[in-house]
Amino acid sequence: MIDLYFAATPNGWKATIALEELGLPYVVRPVNIGAGEQFAADFLAIAPNNRIPAIVDHDPADGGGPLSVFESGAILLYLAQKAGRLMPRDVRGRTAVTEWVMWQMGGLGPMLGQNGHFRLYAPDRIPYAMDRYAKEADRLYGVLDRQLARTGAHVAGADYSIADIACFPWIITHKAQGIDMTRFPHVARWFATVRARPAVAAGTAVGRMSRPEEISDEAKRVMMGIERP
Repeated sequence: MIDLYFAATPNGWKATIALEELGLPYVVRPVNIGAGEQFAADFLAIAPNNRIPAIVDHDPADGGGPLSVFESGAILLYLAQKAGRLMPRDVRGRTAVTEWVMWQMGGLGPMLGQNGHFRLYAPDRIPYAMDRYAKEADRLYGVLDRQLARTGAHVAGADYSIADIACFPWIITHKAQGIDMTRFPHVARWFATVRARPAVAAGTAVGRMSRPEEISDEAKRVMMGIERP
């Protein structure tokens, strides 16, 4: 059994989609990031960067005690290795999938996060920041569109993999990001294909009912690290 420390965010949904796709049994341990539960000592012992998701595997492959993993990309790699699926076995395929997971972790996620922050959450509208991150979001969509034009079916090649799972939840946010998907037809095609997968629907359904429609100013300050509860 795997304990999943989770909030309904793009990074959280990476973990739930992977767990659903791989058929691994898990229990959701909600973390209220608006109330600052990510700063609690027991959570920091699992996730020292005070970010969700994190997992604790009570049945690791080495037969030892419970094993904790933090950072969503590391969780995807760990789960794929544990299940022996969603990661190619050949060196070239494995390298390609790892590259695109790292691209998402280092580029797509952080830059879309900044774009969303300055568009939706920042207390002051800062034109320079808004323009900078809007352009970077647009550039990254272009990178992904060209990659999908080359590979056809999926982000890292012909087969569905954790690279697709890493990217998909962030593309869910395209409307909030101000992205016109008609400009990125290969991304739009891929997005529709991945969204139609039953495990993806199940994974992204986790936590939606508890996700608030409006986030209070206090919760925003806690989530942005401006203040601690």
